[in-house]
Amino acid sequence: MELENQTLIKEFILVGFSQNFPICIFIFLLFFSIYILTVLENVFLIFTIIVSSKLHTPMYYFLCNLSFLDFCFSSSTVPKLLIDVLSEERRISVVDCLSQMNLVLVLGGIECLLLAVMAYDRYIAICFPLYYTVIMSWRVCRYSTVIMWSASLLFSVGPTLIKPFEFCQENRLDHFFCEVLAIVELACGDISFYKITIVVVGLFTLLTPPIFIIGSYICIISSILKIHSSHGRYKAFSTCASHLIVVFMFFGTSLTMYMGQASFSAYLKYISLNYMVFTPALNPLIYSLRNNEVKEAFRKILTNYTTFGSSHTERASRLGHVIISMAAVGSKEG
Repeated sequence: MELENQTLIKEFILVGFSQNFPICIFIFLLFFSIYILTVLENVFLIFTIIVSSKLHTPMYYFLCNLSFLDFCFSSSTVPKLLIDVLSEERRISVVDCLSQMNLVLVLGGIECLLLAVMAYDRYIAICFPLYYTVIMSWRVCRYSTVIMWSASLLFSVGPTLIKPFEFCQENRLDHFFCEVLAIVELACGDISFYKITIVVVGLFTLLTPPIFIIGSYICIISSILKIHSSHGRYKAFSTCASHLIVVFMFFGTSLTMYMGQASFSAYLKYISLNYMVFTPALNPLIYSLRNNEVKEAFRKILTNYTTFGSSHTERASRLGHVIISMAAVGSKEG
């Protein structure tokens, strides 16, 4: 009865970071530069993996998926952030806000599961190299992708369908995007269902994958130490190092956000910048700079492009000389 007598909120005001115009300009330029870099890096990495036949392996298939997720992750929040930074009214409708929240949750859940699958891929490649192509077949890769998307959709969107949010009091959201912890704090009535759901989903997506990854790498390190060749050990360690860096960056921030807090705190919006803005820009650099196969594919694409461009220019130059010669001959005959 109490909720029925209250007016439901139709839109939120995103507080963001600052109202000071010079600071807003600086934030806009910083995040705009990072976003453009993120898009270019991830699109080029995806393109490189697709066109390079040597990279058509399960490892790079999952890396391609990670780049796609990073691109979507950044694009789900940063463009709206850039618009709001230069706007006086930082409004977003409740429908758009909940859509953004669910999209971020789904993408985040998929990335958690994907990092665990990538660790399993390295475990099979290093510990059972003779059976790698059999265990990590393309059929298994495709099924893994479907399961990751389905599980993330179920655990992320399902609770909001079971008990939809209602907002009837405060409409100021102290964040730069519609983050679930901030949204829950503004919901009407009993919010214990949402808090329990966050803990349960967090156990599935934020605690289970890291435990699985740690177990996989214990087995991987044990197998690497048995390799007699120092070159072989270095190659195995370097292959896993990039993945471990990404895992620590992503799960370190996510665990701090969702498993270390009983409620939303304003400073958490600064922590969320790590996995929403910076990590999607750093992941392609981490994987490409530390991976000789990716760097070689980059060089080959650039070489082919340069060769194509120079040959095209040479043909155009020859055609120009022919046209000039024909014009000269025609003028003499005239």
